[in-house]
Amino acid sequence: MKIKSLLKTLGPGLLYAGAAVGVSHLVQSTRAGASYGFELIWVVIAANIIKYPFFEFAPRYASSTGKSLVDGYNKTGKWALGIFALLTLSTMFALQAAVTVVTAALLGNIFGISLSTNSLTAIILFFTMFVLLSGKFSALDKMIKVIILTLTVSTLIAVIAAFEIKTMEAIAFDWTNALDLAFLIALVGWMPGPIDISTWHSSWTVAKMESSRHKPSLKESLFDFNFGYIGTAFLAMGFVSLGAFVMYGSGKELSSNGVEFAGQLIDMYTFSLGNWAYWIIAIAALTTMFSTTVTVLDAYPRVMQPSSELLFPSLKTKNEKSAIPYTAWMLITIFGTLALLIYFGQSMRFIVDLATTISFVAAPVLAILNYKAVTHSSFPKESRPKKWLLVYAWIGMIFLSLFSVFYLIWRFIL
Repeated sequence: MKIKSLLKTLGPGLLYAGAAVGVSHLVQSTRAGASYGFELIWVVIAANIIKYPFFEFAPRYASSTGKSLVDGYNKTGKWALGIFALLTLSTMFALQAAVTVVTAALLGNIFGISLSTNSLTAIILFFTMFVLLSGKFSALDKMIKVIILTLTVSTLIAVIAAFEIKTMEAIAFDWTNALDLAFLIALVGWMPGPIDISTWHSSWTVAKMESSRHKPSLKESLFDFNFGYIGTAFLAMGFVSLGAFVMYGSGKELSSNGVEFAGQLIDMYTFSLGNWAYWIIAIAALTTMFSTTVTVLDAYPRVMQPSSELLFPSLKTKNEKSAIPYTAWMLITIFGTLALLIYFGQSMRFIVDLATTISFVAAPVLAILNYKAVTHSSFPKESRPKKWLLVYAWIGMIFLSLFSVFYLIWRFIL
């Protein structure tokens, strides 16, 4: 693989990392370590392993066909695309709210802004919309490498520095406790990220090909993906470790209030590194969450516009323009997110757990749709997954399905 060609390809995998390294890492992984020590680190590792094939199918499909997974769902059948669209509509507002409210909490805490979290969230969403519509997202695409690198290095240093911190014994994870199980569901639901990101990733891969005028080989696309995927998995374990070393058994509990949680998160770093590191850590955390907010707000309109056009061809006007364009879908996402926050967002933890739980239940369905896209008769035979990867995917689909059924029975019947 030539270095020059590889550098042209790099991008979608890092955008995946920018979208994934957010709430699942900064919030859920830290909570796992702070509440249960290292007891759930195997869950974090297992979730990354189980979901791998379904994320891998995204760059595989895009680089082989030049189209996103939305096209793959449509070729599978209108029913498949309809299911994807419905699942997206059911999760988009909660997911956007979860990542943006954490960004708002960090912003408010770092700069001492007295506005309410909902007001800050609205400001961030409309500012992000301006950034995307003014074409500045390409600049953020280049900055994402520095942002992810900064957070990775600072997290690694903080974990090493916190290694010698002593803590008291604390309560272990209780498999019979409803609150513990509910957190487990939320953790798995968004680790390393919701499977929705696979569709976004395929769309970004297509956009990258169009902007760079370079069509990467399957090998190049998979390298870019694996680089981002493995990196996010290690970073998740870093956040679990930091929570375990600094807060587990300390008698402190992570707050469900967004601003207070943001303060606790940054304090964990400065506690182990020293006050000199405050602004480095604060900026790294804020830029990471802002990159997640931007990528998510870009992703939903990017996948919903073609989905609505394929499902309802009449939405296109006579000059082939969409009646519900990218901008309109972005406004729908923003106002739906704000409505959810106004009516149900009294607690950051509630919003985060709602989004992650919905993603958990939807995971096996999206996993099956991705599998069908890369095994469809229209997909190039030379690019289809090898037998071991298909078996791997089947194991993942069965596990995710059984786990979701267990959750639904536990939640609504038992």
